Amino acid sequence: MQNDWAEEHLHTIRTLMERVALYRRALAPVMFLTGGTGILFSICGPLLKVENPISFVIWWLAAGLVAFLLTLFVTRRQALKDKEPFWSNPTRQVIYSLIPPLFAGISTGIAIVIDGTIINPPFLPAFWIMFYGTALYAAGFFMRRGMKLFGFLFVIAGGIMLIVLALLKIPVDYNIAHLLMGIFFGVIHIGYGVYLHFTEKSVDEQ
Repeated sequence: MQNDWAEEHLHTIRTLMERVALYRRALAPVMFLTGGTGILFSICGPLLKVENPISFVIWWLAAGLVAFLLTLFVTRRQALKDKEPFWSNPTRQVIYSLIPPLFAGISTGIAIVIDGTIINPPFLPAFWIMFYGTALYAAGFFMRRGMKLFGFLFVIAGGIMLIVLALLKIPVDYNIAHLLMGIFFGVIHIGYGVYLHFTEKSVDEQ
């Protein structure tokens, strides 16, 4: 029994090491698509008057769903291009590592829908940023080292943002909330995507 367990885990680790290149090549397009989605939703939110707890949460959960589906599409296309199985054991390990923190973020959003007075809207992006950063940090154990750092920075930024917003006693302002979401889930992702694009290109040329 123990030998089988050890062999299975060794096989998973070996396969993950082989698949790192696959995940790495898909990361830049994923960052561009995620960032583009974040910027689009942050611009359209105020224009469409998404300015109440229920609509704000639904709006950004929809943005997250769009980004997630685009990520699955890009990763699957890369897997097919490399003639690799998409829903493999390593892929499941990555997905499983993402579920707890993402579920925490979704639960926080649902709580806002139920009672829109428990969290001031500008504070919600800070919570989401921290949960998202935790998810990236966990997934980073199965991908490039930079992803762990990227996630760690999100956690730190979200925590600092939460403290600053509390100290400044920010009033209820959905424009600020949309702006924060656009910066972190839009602009920063685009910037990281640009970095990945050029660094991976230089690595492939070597």
